[in-house]
Amino acid sequence: MNPERRAVRASDADREETVRQLQRGLSQGRLTVDEFDERVRAAWAARTLGDLADLTADLPRSLW
Repeated sequence: MNPERRAVRASDADREETVRQLQRGLSQGRLTVDEFDERVRAAWAARTLGDLADLTADLPRSLW
């Protein structure tokens, strides 16, 4: 993600999509329940698209 896009304010829809991606990661065994819970809390607290991108950076793009 380019630096300008990372700074864009996140919407509730952006947060919801990130949570869906995290749910897919959890269901495939890529995240533990503790990691999932921590990342979901961080997703709802995220202010920018960059904050959200960081939460899924270590998951395969095929999840979305």
